[in-house]
Amino acid sequence: MKFLKCIGVLSLLMLLLNSCKTPSLSVPKSENIHRKWMLVEYKDFTKEELTKLEANMDLTKNSDVPNRYTAKMGCNGMFFTAEFNDGKAAFSGVGSTMMYCDGRMKLEELFGKDLPKMNQYKMDGHFLTLTDGTVSMKFVAADWD
Repeated sequence: MKFLKCIGVLSLLMLLLNSCKTPSLSVPKSENIHRKWMLVEYKDFTKEELTKLEANMDLTKNSDVPNRYTAKMGCNGMFFTAEFNDGKAAFSGVGSTMMYCDGRMKLEELFGKDLPKMNQYKMDGHFLTLTDGTVSMKFVAADWD
């Protein structure tokens, strides 16, 4: 009889402990990528230069045109198509408006040439890194405090 009571108490205790676990709130990494990102490391540009230029890439999903995203590297609005899947990235159709902004064109020009070459991505906390194996672009989530 003591044995059955002991098993009953242990079973109840296990049930209570298991029901107190908080559910996992993790969001799949592929969903976290769809937000606005601020460029913080790229080539020889300092973080201060990138911040001054407000260099960013907006990967927020657009229901009208899936896989179509935008960026701004200091002057013109840029647009492109991108797909992300299990660490692989594909960028195409990179274009921009055609204004000239004195002293603000170098980043935009280099970014526009390198973005289509990016074929891998990695998310680490609130950071996103794009790379082709030689050139890397590191971003921080714009909504991260």
